Amino acid sequence: MDFGLVLQTDPPAAGVVDLMKRAEGVGFTYGWTFDSCVLWQEPFVIYSRILAETSTLKVGPMVTNPGTRTWEVTASTFATLNDMYGNRTVCGIGRGDSAMRVAGRKPNTLARISEAMKVIRALGRGDEVDLGGTVLKFPWVREGAEVPVWMAAYGPKALKMAGEEADGFILQLADPYLTQWMVKAVRDAAVAAGRDPADVTICVAAPAYVTEDESPAALAHARDECRWFGGMVGNHVADLVAKYGETSDAVPADLTDYIKAREGYDYAHHGRTGNPDTAFVPDDIVDRFCVIGTAEQHIAKLRQLRDLGIDQFALYAMHDAREGVIGTYGTDVIPALRD
Repeated sequence: MDFGLVLQTDPPAAGVVDLMKRAEGVGFTYGWTFDSCVLWQEPFVIYSRILAETSTLKVGPMVTNPGTRTWEVTASTFATLNDMYGNRTVCGIGRGDSAMRVAGRKPNTLARISEAMKVIRALGRGDEVDLGGTVLKFPWVREGAEVPVWMAAYGPKALKMAGEEADGFILQLADPYLTQWMVKAVRDAAVAAGRDPADVTICVAAPAYVTEDESPAALAHARDECRWFGGMVGNHVADLVAKYGETSDAVPADLTDYIKAREGYDYAHHGRTGNPDTAFVPDDIVDRFCVIGTAEQHIAKLRQLRDLGIDQFALYAMHDAREGVIGTYGTDVIPALRD
């Protein structure tokens, strides 16, 4: 199993770079960031610095979207980084929850994501693409270049498209039951499309908080530090409920039931500990969606996810123990999952 670190690009950027360097040093192989240009600093500028100060770490957004940047600009940015540092980028892509809504726009459609994935991947490896009658090609892309595109998804149509078209699938929660259900949907779609399902990399992304013991006080603090995640996921779930209804065979109740008490969401607190709009998220959702507890409990849950076919666990470190969780993963968790 590979491991990734997910950060927000809060200033100073040097702090993000330093954490990514530390993560690589203890065994992380991927460095991810949010991509929402109003809420945080521009990630692609910071990627260049991260790549320059690391040797093997792969970087990318979790996730960008096809609406805030034109596709040829996105492809050119990835291709330039790859030309400078070797193929060390991954394009995580999704509908654009915060990036689009903060700018007063609706998240992108699946059709738009599908078109963008094809264009970004093709241009990034030096192929020609047809953009509505205009044929484009980057003449400077070297042979062997590639930009893998991993798609974030929850709903049935998005899961199907990830299996049919994406190089990887990003699932932003760590609940074993939902992971099994969604990974099966992606793999079934890959098979139906004539693909080898093993060609779709599976990445689970969720907050990880390591406690010293299993005391109620320690677990309560960990839950409060990670409760924001249930609110973030809830934005996507609310869209699914609006589309498919509260009761639907297309979306598991284990994913949708908890948002019944959700009243709204202010993106000013997006992805932040103490987000007041996430008080509705119950403890059991935090426990299911995140990875909290002692190092031994992290190892046990991640082994369960690995046995479900997960290729990478990318941990969100938006809490008060970022350095601690990176260190513990380096000394205890990563070695146990790589054995």
